[in-house]
Amino acid sequence: MDIVISEEAVQWYKKELEISHKETLRFFVRYGGVGGHIPGFSLGINIEEPNVIHTSTTVNDIQFFIEEDDAWYFADKDLVISYDKEMDEPQFTYQ
Repeated sequence: MDIVISEEAVQWYKKELEISHKETLRFFVRYGGVGGHIPGFSLGINIEEPNVIHTSTTVNDIQFFIEEDDAWYFADKDLVISYDKEMDEPQFTYQ
């Protein structure tokens, strides 16, 4: 599995989370929410140091990662993050 993130989505995270330097951003599985890959679950985000990384990518000094404990949620699919201009937020797809 890979994380693919557009430059526009990276800029959105930098602005919304007030990131101005090298940082690590975790995508984690949470119970509830909408728009998830598996009904009843969705993705959360948190700025934190990695523990046991399953997969990661670094863009513009931000390391986006998923922990080994959350790998089950993706079922061997790539996480693709684009930016939705109309909604002014990231858009998640699983390919």
